Amino acid sequence: MPPAVLITGSGRRIGAQLARRFGAAGWHVVIHVGHNPEAAKAFAATLPSAEVVQCDLLDGEAALAMIENLAARLDDWRMLINCAAVFHLDTAQDLDPAVFAEAMRVNAETPARISQAFLGQARATSGRRLIQFLDQKLLNPNPDFFSYTMAKHAFAATVKMLAMAQADPRDRVYGLAPGAMLPSFDQASEEHETSGRMNLLQRLTDPDELADAAQFLAEGWLASGETLIVDSGQHLLSQPRDVLFLARE
Repeated sequence: MPPAVLITGSGRRIGAQLARRFGAAGWHVVIHVGHNPEAAKAFAATLPSAEVVQCDLLDGEAALAMIENLAARLDDWRMLINCAAVFHLDTAQDLDPAVFAEAMRVNAETPARISQAFLGQARATSGRRLIQFLDQKLLNPNPDFFSYTMAKHAFAATVKMLAMAQADPRDRVYGLAPGAMLPSFDQASEEHETSGRMNLLQRLTDPDELADAAQFLAEGWLASGETLIVDSGQHLLSQPRDVLFLARE
């Protein structure tokens, strides 16, 4: 079997883009979805080597069982990409406790736990690769999507700590922080055309650029514990609100 990669949340959007890229590069792609496995199975059938696993990341124990199962049967499980996330609106003026609890569980706690399980159990012939999906807004903060951003800050802390904890120098832990690439939340396509250019290069960042970065990190050339930012310079700007609202104001 070719080297395997598990990509959480890879049934759609950016996760699916990554699945297509790694599939084309000869990897066995494990497509994780929280819901709608039938659509994911149809997608998997379009890739050279793929399978689908399902679990709700709100259920941490089920997620750990998923990792244990994969580790037991994949002979060369080289990579985990924690891409899945929830993105619900609350603000610095009004934290929503339910939104906060879900964001912390799905965007930070569960992916941190399955990262630990992957690094502790996965068998790989040439070192393991862990990529944590972050967000450029960690360096370019605004008061919108307050709980989401807090959870991403917590998740970002795992990159250097997990990197430092690995005894095998072949293992690598990375962060990957994208900017605006696809319409998000309730954003219309024409709004994305405007907000997606709110960066230093004034260009739309192609999701393929993010796939390029993930494929580069898969080779393990970058020092462990580092984070790549793929956003056409969006993180270097000061934006008072999320781009969702900047395009409407």
